[in-house]
Amino acid sequence: MGSFEMDKKLLSPLILISVFIFFLYTYFDILSFYQIFSSMFFFLPSQLSRNQTAPLFVETKISPSTSLVGSAIPRFAYLISGSKGDTEKLWRTLLALYHPLNHYIVHLDLESPLQERLELASRIGKEPVFNEVGNVLMIQKGNMVTYRGPTMVANTLHACAIMLNRSKDWDWFINLSASDYPLVTQDDLLYTFSDLDRTLNFVDHTSHLGWKLEKRAMPLIIDPGLYMSTKSDVIWVGPKRTFPTAFKLFTGSAWMVLSRAFVEYVVWGWDNLPRTLLMYYTNFISSPEGYFQSVVCNVPELRKTVVNSDLHYISWDNPPKQHPHILNINDTDKMVASNAAFARKFKQDDPVLDVIDQKLLNRVKGLFTPGGWCSGKPKCSKVGNIYSIRPGPGSQRLRMLVAKLTSKARYGQNQCE
Repeated sequence: MGSFEMDKKLLSPLILISVFIFFLYTYFDILSFYQIFSSMFFFLPSQLSRNQTAPLFVETKISPSTSLVGSAIPRFAYLISGSKGDTEKLWRTLLALYHPLNHYIVHLDLESPLQERLELASRIGKEPVFNEVGNVLMIQKGNMVTYRGPTMVANTLHACAIMLNRSKDWDWFINLSASDYPLVTQDDLLYTFSDLDRTLNFVDHTSHLGWKLEKRAMPLIIDPGLYMSTKSDVIWVGPKRTFPTAFKLFTGSAWMVLSRAFVEYVVWGWDNLPRTLLMYYTNFISSPEGYFQSVVCNVPELRKTVVNSDLHYISWDNPPKQHPHILNINDTDKMVASNAAFARKFKQDDPVLDVIDQKLLNRVKGLFTPGGWCSGKPKCSKVGNIYSIRPGPGSQRLRMLVAKLTSKARYGQNQCE
């Protein structure tokens, strides 16, 4: 009897503790997710990690990020992804994009042989500038990524969560592939974005699905990449789904420049919409072209921040196929005339990349793109003043494009239509 009375006394505290644990699990499961996967990463020494602070989770609605308040120079967090045979392409893109102010995560997916991942890790570990600054990370154990399924979205969210956990001092998240290449220097990009509202999101989007309604929105698929260790095409299943009524679908480019405020919302998802849409897009063909667009355009506070562009030059068929044209030297003038910050897709070491290096980036092959931070001999072999920004002609082209795009967004044009 005494034992029973003791159990009754313990019952209420146990119930309260259980409810509390369930609450934590429900709302902060991303922390567990990060801890599980943290063992899969190696981190180069970081001078910035000493200034990290714990993130807050008290928001009930979207609010601007408070990182770098009062700072004139923004910072970018890059995800650069590749697959089997992409080591050289990814390395070249990383060097062309590098700046000590930014943060970088590089990823070779599970299809890449172990030797390729070890080679990339070795190069990062041996690069003196990376070691000095500590802002380049590599996902040591590759995730399976199939472009047509949800695994690419999962990989992007994975990188977003790591960046949020690692540091508060970045303003925009940019996802690129090893087949992308910059058309402006990082000094040009930093200079252009220094005057922008840091809640802006550059997301190419439309609600006019057209042929995608029948071919992508209605079919149901299963992505084997979610449970297999080898890459294969998606599996088509039936019956077809009906159009959703709880939210509106949008589609666009898989490549984006996302504000920190939006990244925080997508990862933490405090009103559950990001998770609801993530479950919906799990069985959606080419979900990387719809998930982020549908999240940002179904939230009134975020809808006002959308700029309808991915800041890329991409050449497509009409109607678009699964992949764009491979760019070559004949596309040089069109790329420059686009005033875009990036372009895709390129083959490894295509001659057009040498032209971009020489004429647009002033970069010597195999070295970093020069910037105000560069010091030492050879140039950029050491880190000088990382706050010295020296924009070139590329900044003028990019500022013209961004001014035009943000002006339209300011008046609500091309926003979530």
